[in-house]
Amino acid sequence: MESVGFKEWSLVCDALGRGEQSVILRKGGIAEGREGFSFRYREFFLFPTFFHEQVAKVRVASANLPGAGDTIAIRWYAKVERTLRIGSLRMAEALAPLHILRPEVVRERFGYKDEGLNIAFVRVFELSPAWILQNEKRFGGCRSWVHLPSPPEMEMRPMVDDEAHQRLCAQFDRLTGNVASR
Repeated sequence: MESVGFKEWSLVCDALGRGEQSVILRKGGIAEGREGFSFRYREFFLFPTFFHEQVAKVRVASANLPGAGDTIAIRWYAKVERTLRIGSLRMAEALAPLHILRPEVVRERFGYKDEGLNIAFVRVFELSPAWILQNEKRFGGCRSWVHLPSPPEMEMRPMVDDEAHQRLCAQFDRLTGNVASR
């Protein structure tokens, strides 16, 4: 198990963990380097980030979004099954059934700097027990990937059963024209 975390809004991490989202749409952080963003890790821990503006950018209700505290709870692990870079806003918008982002957020991400988005279709696993990390300065900044310490012993359980996962995978393939790399 690779000990790397993928920084994502906590509401998106929760949606992935509940099986309400199966794709990650990413443009990249400011600190991604010259090469820009890529899904360079095929497996990673979902590392929740916290800021209140995210509530207005998703299509789910959230009563109490916690703020960043002294600890970070890592509850989910993701395995990338398909990736692609899309250059079509229409295709990005068509992926709406597979994520919780509002349409205007998808358009904003798509058009930021150069047009396009990196997409990953993922299978998410619940970690038991949750991995509690001290929130450290090295986890901050506008970047997608953070290196984590060695994880403790944990069990992993898929968040959607095999049959439901296959249906989501088939839906993703239909929506993207089956052009994603595996």
